[in-house]
Amino acid sequence: MEHHGGQHYEDLSTDTFPHSSVQIQGPKSSESSCVSIKSDWSVDPPLKFSGHTDPGIRLDHPESSCVSMKSDYSMDPQHNFSGHTDLGFRLDPPESSCESMKSDCSMDPQRNFSGHTDLGFSDPQHAEALKTFRSNLLKKFQCLYEGTAKQGNPTLLNEIYTELFITESENGEINNEHEVRQIETQSRRTAKEDTPIKCNDIFRPLPGQDKPIRTVLTKGVAGIGKTVSVQKFILDWAEGKENQDVQLIFPLPFRELNLMDKTLCLSDLLHVFFPETKEMNLFSDEYKVVFVFDGLDECRLSLNFNVKLCNISESASVDVLLMNLIAGNLLPSALIWITSRPAAADLVPSECVHRVTEVRGFNEPQKKEYFRKRISDQSLANAIIRHLKSSRSLHIMCHIPVFCWISATVLEKMLSIAKRGEIPKTLTQMYTHFLIIQTNIKHEKDYDKKMKNEDMILKLGKLAFQQLVKGNLIFYEEDLRECGIDVTEASVYSGLCTQIFREELGLYQGKVFCFIHLSIQEHLAALHVLLSFLLYKRDVLNENLSSKHAHEFTCHKLSELHQRAVDKALQSRNGHLDLFLRFLLGLSQESNQMLLKGLLTCVRKISYSKGKTIEYIKMKIRMNPSPEKSINLFHSLNELGDHSLINEIQEYVRSGGLSSARLSSSQWSAVVFVLLTSEHLDEFKLKKYISEGQIHMSPDEVLQKLLPVVEASRSAQLNKCDITAEGCAALASALRSNSHLRELSLSVNKIGGRGLTLLSDGLKDPHCKLEKLWLFYCDITAESCAALASALRSNSHLRELDLTQNKIGDKGLMLLSDGLKDPHCKLEKLWFFHCNITAEGCAALASALRSNSHLRELSLSGNKIGDKGLMLLSDGLKDPYCKLEKLRLFDCDITAGGCAALTSALRSNSHLRELDLTQNKIGGRGLMLLSDGLKDPHCKLEKLRLFDCDITSEGCAALASALRSNSHLRELDLSENKIEHGSVKNLSALKDNPHYKLETLLY
Repeated sequence: MEHHGGQHYEDLSTDTFPHSSVQIQGPKSSESSCVSIKSDWSVDPPLKFSGHTDPGIRLDHPESSCVSMKSDYSMDPQHNFSGHTDLGFRLDPPESSCESMKSDCSMDPQRNFSGHTDLGFSDPQHAEALKTFRSNLLKKFQCLYEGTAKQGNPTLLNEIYTELFITESENGEINNEHEVRQIETQSRRTAKEDTPIKCNDIFRPLPGQDKPIRTVLTKGVAGIGKTVSVQKFILDWAEGKENQDVQLIFPLPFRELNLMDKTLCLSDLLHVFFPETKEMNLFSDEYKVVFVFDGLDECRLSLNFNVKLCNISESASVDVLLMNLIAGNLLPSALIWITSRPAAADLVPSECVHRVTEVRGFNEPQKKEYFRKRISDQSLANAIIRHLKSSRSLHIMCHIPVFCWISATVLEKMLSIAKRGEIPKTLTQMYTHFLIIQTNIKHEKDYDKKMKNEDMILKLGKLAFQQLVKGNLIFYEEDLRECGIDVTEASVYSGLCTQIFREELGLYQGKVFCFIHLSIQEHLAALHVLLSFLLYKRDVLNENLSSKHAHEFTCHKLSELHQRAVDKALQSRNGHLDLFLRFLLGLSQESNQMLLKGLLTCVRKISYSKGKTIEYIKMKIRMNPSPEKSINLFHSLNELGDHSLINEIQEYVRSGGLSSARLSSSQWSAVVFVLLTSEHLDEFKLKKYISEGQIHMSPDEVLQKLLPVVEASRSAQLNKCDITAEGCAALASALRSNSHLRELSLSVNKIGGRGLTLLSDGLKDPHCKLEKLWLFYCDITAESCAALASALRSNSHLRELDLTQNKIGDKGLMLLSDGLKDPHCKLEKLWFFHCNITAEGCAALASALRSNSHLRELSLSGNKIGDKGLMLLSDGLKDPYCKLEKLRLFDCDITAGGCAALTSALRSNSHLRELDLTQNKIGGRGLMLLSDGLKDPHCKLEKLRLFDCDITSEGCAALASALRSNSHLRELDLSENKIEHGSVKNLSALKDNPHYKLETLLY
C-alpha cells in the first residue's frame, strides 16, 4: 500500500490590535470570570469541560491575577520542577465561605507544604516568614467572587476549576483582527494538532524540548481564562500541591503597577505589595522565585527595554525594574510568566521570551457541557443550545466563556417566560436584554431612587465610548472624572451593576474600574453614540475621531451616522470598532428601540432610511476590502435584518459550480462569508465549487477568490482541479499569511516546475506551518527540486511529502537529499513511487539517512534501483543516526544479490519495523539471506511483505528457523509465490513455539 493525497492506494501494478500608538488596556474582570477546563489527555486530546461556574465571577483582589517564580538555571541547566506528578482534578472539601477554608499551615506552623518537616532554610525566622507568605497567598487566591469582592458571594476555586486548554503558539504572531474574529478562526483548529500544556507545567519543556524555559508569555482574548489559570497556579503552590521547589511567588498585576509612580529598588517594590517579606532576604540563593505579570495589555507604563539595570539595590522607576526583570538583567535565575491579550503581546521583544502559549476558547462539546452544567433543567439547557446554534453570530461568540454566561443569564429567563419571537437572535438583542436584566437588579435591591436609569447608562456609555476610542479597558479615577462620574457615583454604579461595571481595590489599595468584558463596553459605547445623536443631535463619532474642522462633517441623519461608523470601522487597522459597528446598527432597529424604551424613558421611536445604510454597506463590500472587513460588514447586514446577498449566494454554494456562474465581486465576498462562517470548515475541497459544464472562470481564478477560505482551513484538498502554476502563486501567498493550513494536496494537477518553485517560496516563509504536502502526478521535474530542497533547509514544520509519479530522477533526488541532510529539516515521511530513480540517486539518499534522524518512512517503489541501489541504501540503514522504520521497495528490480546487504542492515538497525519487497526477484536464496537477518537479536522487524517474489519452498526452512528464534515478526505476506502447501503447513505448525509471535500469515 502506498500513500497519495492523504489516502492509501494500492500499487498501480496490483490494483488535507497589532499594537498601535494607543495604550492598550484590557479587562481583567473578564479574565477571572472564565471557566477553567480540564482534560484527561491520556484518553482524549480534545478538552473535556466539567464543573459549573458563572463566568461573571471575580477574584477578591486583582493581585490574584499574577504569579512569580525563581529557578537557578545557571546552576542546573536541566532544572525541572519537583512536586507531585499527578496534575489531575482535585476537589477540596466544600465550605460555606472562603473564610472558613483555612490553610493547614496557618493552623500548624510545623507543617511543611511539600510534606516534609523542615523547609530547608538555615534561618528559622526566614522559614516562618515564608509560611506566613504562603498562608497569605492561600487566603487571597482560594476563592473566586461573583460580583465585586466587597459584595459578591465567594466560591472555592477548587470546586469549579478544571484544567484550561493551553497550547504552545508562535513567538511574534500578531493578529490584526477583532478578538471575536480571532476566536472564530481559532475554533476551526482541532485540538489534536496542538500539544496541551497544563498551567502548572507552564515552565516545563515538552517532550523533545531540551532548552530551559525562563520567560513565558501567555496570550488569549478577553474573557478566555488567563487570570483564572494564574490563580490556580498560585493556589496549588500555596496549598503545597505543585511546584514545591519554588519558595516565592510574587503576583504583580499591571493594572496595579500602573499606580506606582515612584522610584525605588526591587526589594522595596516587593515590600510595598508583600509587607511580610520584609523579614526575608528575598534574593538569597535559598529562594527560587517566580514573577507573574498579569495583564500586559493593561499596562500604562512606558515599556522601554533599552534602559539596562543590573544592580538589584539600585533605585529606578517601576517600568525600568519590570523591563529588566523580564529581560533577565535583574535576577536572571528568576522565572517570569506574563499574560496578555494578543494585541499587546508584541510589547515584549521576542528575544526575551522562551515560550509563547495561547489560551483557547470553548470548542463545541465544551459549549454544550457548559450550558448543561449551568442550567439544572436539562430540557431548558438543550433548548438554549438549539437556539444558540440557530444563530451563527451567537454561536461564534460562545467560544468565549463570558458570553456563554451572558447567554445563559438571558435565555434561561426568557425561554422560561417569553414567546419564541421575543428570544434574542442577534448579538445586539442579546446584549440589550442583558443590560435590561442587570439594570433591573437596581429595582430589586431598592437602591437610591434618585439615581435614574438614564443617568447611569448615559454616563457609563460615555465612559465606555471614550475609553474604547483610546484603546483602554481598565480605568482609573481620572478617566471617570472626564466623563462626569465621581468616585462615589462609581461605587454606587458598581453596586447596581456588579455584572456590568466593576470597582476593585488592589494590593496597592488604588481603585481600578472596568467593564466585565470588552463586548459589554462595546455595546454601551454604541448605545452612547446612538443616544447622543437621538437626544442631543450630537455626532460624537465626529467629535472624537475627526479634525478641528469636525463641524463641517457633522451628520444630520441617522443613515449618515451609520455611514460614518462604517467608514471608521473599515479604517481601523486592528478592527477594534468592528463589534461596536454591529451594535450601533442593531440598536437602531425598531425592535431594539422598543426594548430601549422600556429601559430609557427618554428614547423616542425614530424612523430612518434603513435601505440607505444597507446599500452603503453593500457598496463597501463591492469595493473588496480585506476578507476580515468583508465578514464584519456581512455581520452588520445581519444586525439590520438584511440577508439578500447571503440568500442569493447560498444556492450557488450548495449546488457547487461556482465557476459556471457570473458572480459580482460582492457575491464572491458573500461566498467567502458563507464558507468562513460555516460550522465545519476543517477540510476545504475545491472540487465542490468547480462545475463540469460551462466555465466562466478557470479553476485558478476560483481558487484565488476562495483563498481566504483556504487560509482558514486546516486541510485543503485541491486534487484533480486543473490547478496550474498560477494557482500555486496564490497558494504560496496563503502559506506566507500565517494561515491555519496544515495539509495541502495538489495531486493530479499540472503545476509543473514553476508551480513547485512558487510553492517552495511559500514553504520557506517563517509564518508557514504546513505539515503535509501531497504532489502526486504534478508534472514536476528535477530542475525544480532545488527550490524544494531550499525550503526543506529552512522549514522545520513539513513532516510528509509525496512526490509520487513525477519525473524527479537521480538529479532531483540528489538535490532533495541535500535538503534532507540539513538539521532544520524535520521530514518524517517521503514517497518517491515511480519517479525514474536508479541506483545512482540512492548514494545521495543513503548519505541523507546517515545524517538525518527524523525520516521514519521512505517509499522508492516502482523505481529501478536494483541490487546496487539496495546495497547503497543498506549502508545508510546501518548508520546509528538512521531511524527509518518503514521502507517500501515494491517492484525495484531487486534480486537475491541485494539481500545480503539488506540482511547486514537488519542485524545492525533496531529501528526498521516494516519492509515491503513485493514483486522483486528474491527467490529462495534471497529468503534464506533475509532469514539470517531476522534471527539476529538486533532485528526488530514486525512486518515483512514478500508478495510475488519468486520464492520457492527451498527458503522456507531458513524462514522457519528465523521464526523459532525471532519474537518480533507479527505479519508475513508470502502470497503469489511458488511455495508447496507442506512448507506453509510447517510454518504454521510453529505456532506452539514460545518464540513464535506471528499473527498474520498470507500465502
